[in-house]
Amino acid sequence: MIVEGSYSWPLVVLSVCIATLAAYTALDLAGRIRNATEWAQAGWIATAAIAMGGSVWSMHFVAMLAYRMPMPVNYDVTLTVVSLTLPMLVTGIGFALLCGRGMGWPVLLPGGLIMGVGIASMHYLGMQAMRMPMAIHYDLALVAASVAIAITASTAALWLAFKRTTAPRKLAAAGAMGLAIAGMHYTGMAAATFVREPGDDAMPTAAALDPMALALAIAGLTFLILFLALAASLVDRRLALASARETAAAREGRERFATLYRRTPLPLHALNENGRIEHVSDVWLEVLGYEFEEVVGRPLTDFMTPESARRRTEVDWPALLASKELRGAQYQFVTKDGRQLHCLLSAHVERDAEGRFQQALCGLMDITAWRQTEEQLRQAQKLEALGQLAGGVAHDFNNLLAAVLANLEILKKRLPDDQKLRQLADTAIRGAERGASLTQRMLAFSRRQELRPESVGIPELVHGMADL
Repeated sequence: MIVEGSYSWPLVVLSVCIATLAAYTALDLAGRIRNATEWAQAGWIATAAIAMGGSVWSMHFVAMLAYRMPMPVNYDVTLTVVSLTLPMLVTGIGFALLCGRGMGWPVLLPGGLIMGVGIASMHYLGMQAMRMPMAIHYDLALVAASVAIAITASTAALWLAFKRTTAPRKLAAAGAMGLAIAGMHYTGMAAATFVREPGDDAMPTAAALDPMALALAIAGLTFLILFLALAASLVDRRLALASARETAAAREGRERFATLYRRTPLPLHALNENGRIEHVSDVWLEVLGYEFEEVVGRPLTDFMTPESARRRTEVDWPALLASKELRGAQYQFVTKDGRQLHCLLSAHVERDAEGRFQQALCGLMDITAWRQTEEQLRQAQKLEALGQLAGGVAHDFNNLLAAVLANLEILKKRLPDDQKLRQLADTAIRGAERGASLTQRMLAFSRRQELRPESVGIPELVHGMADL
């Protein structure tokens, strides 16, 4: 004899609400799975599997309780527990498949198939757990339809779960999936026919549980689990947003630091613990004539002469790491076009709270022009000293020439009237006078007297030196 049951519509609505909330929770948790790291990803897969698989089972059980039979109904505990475990397991497998290999149809279809068949099996295993004095017969066409609905809903759930979507679309998708999951159950229930066989009246049955109380208890526990899962997802999302903002702020700070570092009007550079350049200012690049890409990542010693590089590596760099400060170290740098620059380098080592090396901040000062000016000053000082020496010699020589001229004049007056001797005396006097003129020029060179230039007839001057 076929036994017809009836549905408690409040429980039917409650089962659909459970399915819808379960779908929304699964979609929300999938976002956490997609954005989580390796170990956290496994935790979110387990959470999504428990939330969705457990909620699907809860929907199924509440829907079973919504079907009122004209006889007491109990459930086999072992089969009921197995039916609870099965949807969690297949849901976790489906999420793990897509999470590990990406959302493609070669992975999506097997994942949806496994999840759908598992959920359908949960439904029929749950019905098999019913203990009542009658047998259950199934319409295979409706059974196949329920399995197809389960596979389609599972595939859609997996596809939507790993697809980035907006909140309104997520709500709409959750509603559609909830109806599909509930539709699978009620299609499976429509496939079942309850038949009381002769002699079933004598089957012993235990006292039946109150369906409404049991359904409300299961629904309450399910809503609590889903609420906790959504709360965990919300907290994790806020933490992720806060972490993303901190990361973005840190990245922006590093970019701002790099920009300020590059645009500072000083030749600056920063080194890592291996002495390689991490940051460099535009002025530094202008001084040495390199491009940014040609400098970053290379050792600073690549831009020094061999002698400066050796002293930097063997002496100054270890001293900088030990003392954290280096001031006024002189090096010779080589520009891109081969010129050598004399530079002063000062550096300071930055360390964290635990004393670990972070970076060395360094500054250059090109003193090539200063060194050239210093060399010119040194040469000028040498010339000044030479002029002072020449002035002193000329002054003393001029005094000697004055005595020579005086004696030559006296000698000329006392010479006999001999034309030859007088010519020799005149020549000696003219030579002494020319020597006196030379001393005057030397004194003018040494700036011991005023220089008074005058016009000179070159031919007459040369002819006048003939006798000399």
